[in-house]
Amino acid sequence: MPELTRRTALAAAGLGVVSPAVLAAASPAAAASPGAASPAAALGAAASPASAASSAAGRASCGRVTTFVFAAGANGVSAAPNELVLRGHRGVGIDQPGQQFRLSYQAPQDLAAFATEPSALAGVTVADQVAATVETVRRAAAHGPVVLVGASIGGAMISLVADVVPHLIDLLVYDTAFCCVDLATPDEYMVTPEAATSRVGDLLGFVAADPSVIGAVRFNWRTADPKLLAAAKEAFLAEATDAEFYAFLNTMAPDDLLTKGATPARGNRTRWGRVPRVYVRHLRDRIVPLPLQDRMIREADKATPGNRFRVVDLDTSHVPDARKMAELVDLYDALV
Repeated sequence: MPELTRRTALAAAGLGVVSPAVLAAASPAAAASPGAASPAAALGAAASPASAASSAAGRASCGRVTTFVFAAGANGVSAAPNELVLRGHRGVGIDQPGQQFRLSYQAPQDLAAFATEPSALAGVTVADQVAATVETVRRAAAHGPVVLVGASIGGAMISLVADVVPHLIDLLVYDTAFCCVDLATPDEYMVTPEAATSRVGDLLGFVAADPSVIGAVRFNWRTADPKLLAAAKEAFLAEATDAEFYAFLNTMAPDDLLTKGATPARGNRTRWGRVPRVYVRHLRDRIVPLPLQDRMIREADKATPGNRFRVVDLDTSHVPDARKMAELVDLYDALV
């Protein structure tokens, strides 16, 4: 198998995925300890610029409800937190084209077949996935305001979507996400000094096939290798329980686009750049390190000084556990 690099790992290493099991567990009872300022409180009532507030208020006055659209990160998984929907918002994940599970991935695994079976994602492009997300945004916008959320490499996706339909999006939320400005692609950001401490390379041991053979990047998230699993837990969600970690792994599809991290994802300043936006920094992120998050925030603010990020912090790893997910839901709820 050709040697895979940290950039290849980024392109398909499950970035931006939050386990539906963790989402379901996020409830008011799992809130942060007393005395700590919550992300929602830090964000405050002015979570979005005035233009977004007036737009959302106008739609709400007509009895229209906000829809949170969760763009897929790597490995094709996205979901809306149950608790967010129970608070009166609409929420939807994106069904990305081409995702497919296979018999060889089931137990007992046929790893020889798994390594050679062509991927259903072969021939699928980032543009196809952008189109699927745009279609969901269009349908959601018919019912009221839209908050488009992208986590990790999903940030590149929401920038591209905002370029297509900026008039249909009331707010962009980058959750420890890539926001390409000075550099064109997530891959380019991952070889900067700010990304030097990323643990994304620890995930290369999960690679289970030669991309040139199957037409995609394929990971075996169902391995029982204790060293690989320990490294992945430390990289993704170090604060989580083992049960939360295994639930997270079992929500991820094995295949992803090989080109996702290498596809240009700069937002156009007159289209993407006019949509109000929030950045959620993850202070303990070992995949997209905090210095890299800060770099992208600075670059975006410089590019659109009249539309700067509103920034809020979560003291969590790349993927929040149930307790921190409850804080994140509070933040989302405070946006509208």
